[in-house]
Amino acid sequence: MTQNAIVPVDQLWQSLRREAETVLASDPLFGASLSAAILDHPDLGSALAYQIGERLGKRAADREQFARVAGEAFHAAPDLIEAASLDLQSIAVHDPATKRLLPPLLNFKGYVALQAWRVSNWLWRERRTDLALLLQSLSSDYLQVSIHPSASIGTAVFLDHATGIIVGAFAVVGDEVTILQNVTIGRKQALPGRAPRIGRGVLLSTGATILGDVSVGDFAKVGAGALVEHDVPAGCTAIGVPARLVNCVEAELPA
Repeated sequence: MTQNAIVPVDQLWQSLRREAETVLASDPLFGASLSAAILDHPDLGSALAYQIGERLGKRAADREQFARVAGEAFHAAPDLIEAASLDLQSIAVHDPATKRLLPPLLNFKGYVALQAWRVSNWLWRERRTDLALLLQSLSSDYLQVSIHPSASIGTAVFLDHATGIIVGAFAVVGDEVTILQNVTIGRKQALPGRAPRIGRGVLLSTGATILGDVSVGDFAKVGAGALVEHDVPAGCTAIGVPARLVNCVEAELPA
């Protein structure tokens, strides 16, 4: 799949079903799990709700409850399903390890964690804050991804490997952002109301930390292990602790 081949939700769902049917025909051992995850569902929203329930619920009753809550969110806000479709297709475009749609939906915990966050964000905006925070807590416990429900995240976002990702309250993450494992995006104690703003197409590499009232511009890159406490202009790369700019015509970051 290429960026120019992005398809509507209904077409994506038909592609997922065809992939599932192909896998089932080649390896019937997966029959029950593929039926439960894909083939028994009428649409992408239903399949996503099932995945969220399965990942966040410890007991059968919990799994059913969380799937029902997610289904309610997807029914009330179809834009969440559109965002989930773009997230899934972005993985197929950008991840060299997979060019199919089914493996990320079934096996990539970062994808499921992001969709669980979309549900928690919807709950937060509906003033159902306690349930929203419960979903955040469960995602942190079971998926190792903790995204505050009040954060803002765009579409076509890829949480790659996903373990140890933390996105704090009020943070803003733009479209087409890739976030690798052990990344922290959070506020400083001195400015609790001001959180980082991550622009479109940004790459946040493994172990990067972005703190405080800072902006990372469109298509910038933050290197592995970097600590960013000052703005990174669009298109620049920030590396080191504290971060400094490279591949950039702008002045160096302040000391």
